[in-house]
Amino acid sequence: MKFLFLCTGNSCRSILSEALFNARAPEGFSACSAGSQPSGQVHPLTIKTLQSLGISTGRFSSKSMQDCEAFQPEIVITVCSSAAQEPCPLYLGKALKAHWGLEDPSHLDLPETEKLAAFQATADHINRRLDTFFMLDFAHLTKQELNKEIEKIAEIA
Repeated sequence: MKFLFLCTGNSCRSILSEALFNARAPEGFSACSAGSQPSGQVHPLTIKTLQSLGISTGRFSSKSMQDCEAFQPEIVITVCSSAAQEPCPLYLGKALKAHWGLEDPSHLDLPETEKLAAFQATADHINRRLDTFFMLDFAHLTKQELNKEIEKIAEIA
């Protein structure tokens, strides 16, 4: 099952989601991330957060949705409100879609140590949602049931 995590800048929340998903994904599951208006760089505190979790960061980059076209995701999750409101490219038409909104820690005006703590809190939030996702009984869910379960996961704080 292929997931695409979308955000506007693809520098923080979507990258964290991709990395955490792939670090935990069972065989046959993978994730990619992209931005509707990619910033062109991964936020340095995203890198620090992932490194603190023991996740290799060398392969991450800020990408556009078109850069992920060949990936052909089955599920598209928007993690910021602006990306949720934007039309998805035609190649995403058949994918299940849900919105797992997350606050953006990169825009906080805080000292770096506090800001890094906010990035960690965002990663923890993503992991709580992934805990629930990976507990689903995929073999016995219809596409509609899976879609409802994915939408319910958005309510996990």
